[in-house]
Amino acid sequence: MPGSAWFDDDAGPVVRPYALTGGRTTYDADVFDMVALIVTRDGEDTEAAEVRPVPPGAPPPIWSPDPEHEMILGFCRTPLSVVEIASELELPLGVVRVLLGDLLDRSLIEVRRPAPVARFPGERVLKEVIDGIRAL
Repeated sequence: MPGSAWFDDDAGPVVRPYALTGGRTTYDADVFDMVALIVTRDGEDTEAAEVRPVPPGAPPPIWSPDPEHEMILGFCRTPLSVVEIASELELPLGVVRVLLGDLLDRSLIEVRRPAPVARFPGERVLKEVIDGIRAL
């Protein structure tokens, strides 16, 4: 087909990231570092995020989740890091952060920080342990 040489069937569907986020490129809050754990809030699941039918004459809903939002809610029934979610969705990290921001703004997810790395004992303590082992 003339004029369609830019399209490659092997590449699959091509959607620009800003189309998924409505042109937004960042989320205002700095809560979604790569290792932050995301979990769907208790009692929430993809069914809770589904769009309910609007009665005649009622105003349309202000926000309705996209399929990517619903997929995130499904993935995060068990905690997943932001980078794991990006990998599962095969989307850039920045796009995933914006989508997560949508869900956080609506209280559909929680952000958990990973446990801090334990501090190593001081050199003195390590020497005492080695001396104790040698004494055995």
